[in-house]
Amino acid sequence: MIIETEEELIGMKAVSEAVAITLKEMKDYVKPGMSTLELDQFGATIMAKFGCKSAPFETYKFPGYTCLSVNEEICHGIPRADKILLEGDVINIDVSGELNGFWADNGGSIVVGEDVNGYQKIVNASISALQKAIAAVKSGVKIADIGGIIEKEAKKHRYSVIENLTGHGVGRSLHEEPLDLLNFRDPDDKRRFRKNSVIALETFISENSYEAVEQADGWTMIGNEPGVFAQHEHTILVTSEGPMILTLMNGNW
Repeated sequence: MIIETEEELIGMKAVSEAVAITLKEMKDYVKPGMSTLELDQFGATIMAKFGCKSAPFETYKFPGYTCLSVNEEICHGIPRADKILLEGDVINIDVSGELNGFWADNGGSIVVGEDVNGYQKIVNASISALQKAIAAVKSGVKIADIGGIIEKEAKKHRYSVIENLTGHGVGRSLHEEPLDLLNFRDPDDKRRFRKNSVIALETFISENSYEAVEQADGWTMIGNEPGVFAQHEHTILVTSEGPMILTLMNGNW
């Protein structure tokens, strides 16, 4: 989406606030012993207070209101009553929504309870990668260079990136141009960010994998090698001066 009017900016800010506050409250609510279904239902009640609809359900008929992916699951994890969170699990909470014809997307991985497994390190690497990538975004910047920043930061912490999962444009639908905002630098990608475009920039940081593989349920993605993952995502407005993070209140940092 290219924002052209003040009304469009107001609309994007409203839906971004809805999904961001939902994400933050879900992160504050989660605890060991809770099922991912309970967490999802809690998130649904928060979104409903804003009048916000679940984007994955509305767009793809996803079997849940939010995507909840645990440990070896990268993304698109289905909320389940029998998926019980344990102390030290890492969970990726992805919340996207639609409000009054505008769409926003954000997510964040956190450790559940105490960090008994040492997963906070990969969570911190993902946060750092997204912070540095977003800081470099402004109109005219090469899209490929932002992917390079994410990959460089992951490697600095001795992690890899998932190459077949990407960020994307957002605004009037959940996924729109520019598509394929990679987590690595593709030298063949000559595109540049456009002024006043809205994007969902996200990291996919891995212990060992480079590729996401879809599971038999048709939704959940895991890595091609064993290990855990961390992901963080913000919806941002690209300006000539730099990024405006529309979902900043989600508590990712």
